[in-house]
Amino acid sequence: MFAKVVSGTPFGVEAKLVEVQCDVGPGLPGFSIVGLPEKEVSEARERVRSAIRNVGLPFPGTKITANLAPADLKKEGAGLDLALAVAVLVATEVIPAARTQGLAFYGELSLNGELRPVRGTLAVALAARQAGLAGLVVPEAVASEAALVEGLAAYPVRDLGQAVAFLKGEIAIEPRAREFPEGPPPEWLDLRLVRGQEHARRALEIAAAGGHNLLMVGPPGGGKSLLARCLPGILPPLSFEEALEVTRIYSVAGLLPPGQPLIRERPFRAPHHTVSYAGMVGGGHGVPSPGEITLAHHGVLFMDELPEFDRKVLEALRQPLEDRRITVVRAGVAVTFPASFTLVGAMNPCPCGHLGDPLRPCRCRPHEIVQYRKRISGPFLDRIDLFVQLPRLTKQELLGDGTGEPSQAVRARVTEARERQRARFARPRTNAEMGPGEVERLCPLVKEAKALLARAIDHFALTGRGYVRVLKVARTIADLAGADTIRAEHLAEALQYRAFEEGEL
Repeated sequence: MFAKVVSGTPFGVEAKLVEVQCDVGPGLPGFSIVGLPEKEVSEARERVRSAIRNVGLPFPGTKITANLAPADLKKEGAGLDLALAVAVLVATEVIPAARTQGLAFYGELSLNGELRPVRGTLAVALAARQAGLAGLVVPEAVASEAALVEGLAAYPVRDLGQAVAFLKGEIAIEPRAREFPEGPPPEWLDLRLVRGQEHARRALEIAAAGGHNLLMVGPPGGGKSLLARCLPGILPPLSFEEALEVTRIYSVAGLLPPGQPLIRERPFRAPHHTVSYAGMVGGGHGVPSPGEITLAHHGVLFMDELPEFDRKVLEALRQPLEDRRITVVRAGVAVTFPASFTLVGAMNPCPCGHLGDPLRPCRCRPHEIVQYRKRISGPFLDRIDLFVQLPRLTKQELLGDGTGEPSQAVRARVTEARERQRARFARPRTNAEMGPGEVERLCPLVKEAKALLARAIDHFALTGRGYVRVLKVARTIADLAGADTIRAEHLAEALQYRAFEEGEL
């Protein structure tokens, strides 16, 4: 007898629905799965057979063929287990076929029939709703994640036996309520802990307000890493739509914290400089999985000791910094990942870190300094909006009370500036995401500012990209000041962050 049920498989940061077709007919006993299954999907044969028997149901001793359609789509993960078991039981008339209509099934089976949580539940739930399905049957542990999708009933089940009883109409299962439990309070560092470095604190506020990329250059111990780790604390909270996007990414990657179905805080990713190319942009066996730049979506990507990163990794960032997305192609599979993040880089002025330090002389040879700086290409630097040089902290700054402006006060100004941008674009968006046409239309300059910009183009040798980025930063500074037009003082401050000495970077 023939049966079919609906399931899903992760694909990038999304999911594709899969029609699990099962035929039970005469022939030598066997259980084969076709339709481009990865190894963990092929191994489902043993899990399904053992689970059905261990919940007290008969397993057919005939030939079983399961096809996963569409046949040209690679299927990975153990989430198809539940659908395969249900399809076998429908084909053997244990479960009425009519009871599976309008439902999708997603979950991993243990050998004793218990259902285990699987990654990508939210992505499968979103795909099921988009396809017009009414409900999704999932393990209890991830039912709250599926329930985030409005208009889709998430039915939590403990094991295969409970799922069968539900589908036979022997028991009723209430869909999981749509809840948004509070997660643990974030442990972001407070800006009041930063001593001195007022110029860098201001640059951090501008970067947060407009989503601008920032590069800090200074000696070891100057506060670069501390400032970077303060940035999430001054960013505005995620909107529900943004939180859903971030949660879907972490769900597919298998990084969703237990008991936290919805990520509410902006991500902060700080990969080590030994990270591989695939680890940064995405990749892996089979369908590519998200890399660090996608895990930082709607958040911050912090790259400490920037020149120590592999040159190939740094150059791979150029395209996503412009396009806010990246397409990864592996073995004929092309996946597009979102990559709208704020890049914060930190580096020393030289290999020893003390070039220009009045108290500690630099020990580097000239050619070593040149080679160190050449690790970062000009096209990469051209995609940075804000350059900040951090000096050594003075004795007075180190011994002072260190009670600077707290993150809460800065976050209020940043949130207000982001609201101005939301109103301007009619949707959540930052000034850093503007295209050249939008810059010309939305960054009006007063007469004095135009004259200043004309002089700055020659003085700083601005490229076309640099010119656009200066205007974007000036627009953000004007937003922080509550101004509709960009005045000369706004543009002058924006130009400060392009004014690094020749050869310093």
